[in-house]
Amino acid sequence: MLACLDSLLQHEPRLEFVAIAPDVGPLAEELTQRGIEVLPWQLGGDPTSRLTREQLQSHLLELVRRASPNLLHANSLAMGRLTGSVADRLAIPMSSHLRDIIHVSATAMADLNHNRRLIAVSQATRDAHVARGMEPDRVVVVRNGIDLEQFKLRSRQGWLRHELALPDSAVLLATIGQIGLRKGQDILAEAAPAIVRAVPDVHFLILGSRSSTKAESIEFEQAIHRRFAEHGLTSHLHCIGYRDDVATLLTELDLVVHPANQEPYGRVLLEAAASGVPVVATDVGGTAEIVIDGMTGRLVPPRDPARLATAVIGLLQDRGLMQSMSIAGRERAISEFEISRSSRRLAEEWKNVLAANETRIKN
Repeated sequence: MLACLDSLLQHEPRLEFVAIAPDVGPLAEELTQRGIEVLPWQLGGDPTSRLTREQLQSHLLELVRRASPNLLHANSLAMGRLTGSVADRLAIPMSSHLRDIIHVSATAMADLNHNRRLIAVSQATRDAHVARGMEPDRVVVVRNGIDLEQFKLRSRQGWLRHELALPDSAVLLATIGQIGLRKGQDILAEAAPAIVRAVPDVHFLILGSRSSTKAESIEFEQAIHRRFAEHGLTSHLHCIGYRDDVATLLTELDLVVHPANQEPYGRVLLEAAASGVPVVATDVGGTAEIVIDGMTGRLVPPRDPARLATAVIGLLQDRGLMQSMSIAGRERAISEFEISRSSRRLAEEWKNVLAANETRIKN
């Protein structure tokens, strides 16, 4: 959404934005830097003191009346459920993004269906929700985009190998994303021994952090380290946490591996393509709408370490193929993934909703 806002603020001067969001933290800072007013949204403190549904509805209605917008857009499925639940108490239309492929209850689906427009980030996301009861006429696909000036081809400088105290000959393979079962880093750990046997200079980078404090999430992360240790591969594993320099870091990589078990439309795959980095990814959710198997990367079944290892080894041992995929991935990013393309489509949907609302009022 921040990337879309940057594009819309530049190219759609008639659109003005007010954000309902926490007024402290990185998001608030980013919004303020863009000159966007932030109306403080409070969910409550720890889970035991969270606001009830009725309190959340009341709080949202109060903030919307303060902002007095023409349209209210929810930036997630959860918020889309909340906006839908108050739709009959506001005169303005509402829209919501669908960024997840998850099961929702019948009650939640009914709430979502009260939004005038539901914007899925991939065809796979749309299909999954429509199959579970979402009204198809309300759902459109607007795929995410990225800033091609930020994510672009750069000459490799070798700084990341230096940071990790690795030789110039090291082969850097990275998985990027929040650490958790959905992202499948455990499958990469299972595939690692076979990859190292075939490509001894390979090193595995895990970029991202674990946000959940649940016991199973902590165990999941610890199990990744144990798996590498059991195979004597601890020196090949580099967990470098959250990074805000992914755009320049991508250029230092040889390959991005995305072993996710579920993925609506992986932004990191767009970023890798735009940066000319080939990918090996699991064929789940909207991934096949980004990665063209054999042309811009390789697609493998989820939770299959052997197939993942085979695909990774095949690419790392064929630099000519990797180069051709690098070129094809960048070309596809230019033609399909540019952020202005996504932001224009989003603005079109908002304008369509507003026009339909005006017609409804007149009639």
